[in-house]
Amino acid sequence: MEHRNFNLLLATDSYKVSHYKQYPPNTSKVYSYFECRAKNTDYTKSPIERYDKTVFYGLQYILQRYLKGKVVTLEKIREAKEVYQEHFQDDLFNEQGWKYILEKYDGHLPIEIKAVPEGTVIPRGNALFTVESTDPKCYWLTNWVETILVQIWYPITVATNSREQKKILAKYLLQTSGSLKDLEYKLHDFGYRGVSSQESAGIGASAHLVNFKGTDTIAGICVIKKYYGSKDPVSGFSVPAAEHSTITAWGKDHEREAFEHIVRQFPSVPVSIVSDSYDIYNACENIWGKDLRALIETRSPDAPLIIRPDSGDPLQTVLKILEILGKRFNLTENSRGYKVLPPYIRVIQGDGVDIHSLQEIVEGMKRHRWSIENIGFGSGGALLQKLTRDKLNCCFKCSYVVTNGLGVNVFKDPVADPNKRSKKGRLSLHKTPEGDFVTLEEGKGDLEEYGADLLHTVFRNGLILKTYTFDEVRDNAKLKDSELDKSE
Repeated sequence: MEHRNFNLLLATDSYKVSHYKQYPPNTSKVYSYFECRAKNTDYTKSPIERYDKTVFYGLQYILQRYLKGKVVTLEKIREAKEVYQEHFQDDLFNEQGWKYILEKYDGHLPIEIKAVPEGTVIPRGNALFTVESTDPKCYWLTNWVETILVQIWYPITVATNSREQKKILAKYLLQTSGSLKDLEYKLHDFGYRGVSSQESAGIGASAHLVNFKGTDTIAGICVIKKYYGSKDPVSGFSVPAAEHSTITAWGKDHEREAFEHIVRQFPSVPVSIVSDSYDIYNACENIWGKDLRALIETRSPDAPLIIRPDSGDPLQTVLKILEILGKRFNLTENSRGYKVLPPYIRVIQGDGVDIHSLQEIVEGMKRHRWSIENIGFGSGGALLQKLTRDKLNCCFKCSYVVTNGLGVNVFKDPVADPNKRSKKGRLSLHKTPEGDFVTLEEGKGDLEEYGADLLHTVFRNGLILKTYTFDEVRDNAKLKDSELDKSE
């Protein structure tokens, strides 16, 4: 069992342990929703980080890994009771409530979760999933699971940020080559060592693979295989590549021999070689451009040498390397009039790459008439780690309760921050006749004016009722033609 050693009774914020005592007497249902809040004020960040739409991804992982099946046992109840007694120095734990779930539902959670399909690209401000209790005695359970469910902010944010970078790359690749060939390999995940844990590596890397197919974070492939599945044996690919130690181990005076040895080791697949151990410009000018030029020219377009700088100002370094290589190798112009290195040699920039530097580099390359065909990118910390829940304003709020048999639409509306006003009542998600998403509040979706609710039941009483393959997730998240900037 996934959660044999995981205790959901200890996987919540401390203050939630006492909340069952705080709701109005005779409360029989609590209903809450999750959204990435829209911002009503002017954007203070650059337009590149507006993130008007988000990619919904990662709920299936949480449900499969932590919530399905028998998650409550007598042993876990006893453990939680002891921990909370010590933690609060008081007997606050809802032992009776958890024993009721164990006895009546054999430890399965009496809640229902409805969610938008995974991979859906949706404007901020819409409900992405809802949670409600299915047993009047377990009204308190809805917001107990908030803590673990809201951790979906992480895969949503990684997938959203990754997709925005895909839009930038698509725009400049189209403008400078007229084609989107190899777009899915233009941004490679270098983030394994830069994340906080093995689990975040798996979740974050899988979220990036919603949009791209290049990764060095194996954990992401494993998450996809286990929790989503796809028609392909694997969902992410990589190539042999050098690190500094495999170059410097040869000694400073033998860099050329190191390069030649590694190139010869991998004759029929792409090989990436970090070339800045000492002097990146000398490496490009003399070692690659003179000493080993004939060897490189024998490589096929399917097995190029990929030169990797790893220091210096990203844009200036890339431009200088391209100029050197352009003089040393047979440069051509494509149909758009942009310069292209021969297909057996390429560059990958993997240092200092985030959404801002990516934009600067591709814009700078375009300005200097270099096609984006020449380059790929690697991103680590900025792709998987330098993110917070606030980037997309992810939140989980109660919008409806039943007390004394009466349904009440509830909300918050802080006087000091209108952005934090929450939605009211039971919610549903619909498409308007114009094709826009709209979240209807206060149960108005029941009128069926906008057609069927797009929030589908994925979980009820411990059972997962609907799943998505990774192929479906990718298809839902793919770039639409209307999102491609084809202007010159």
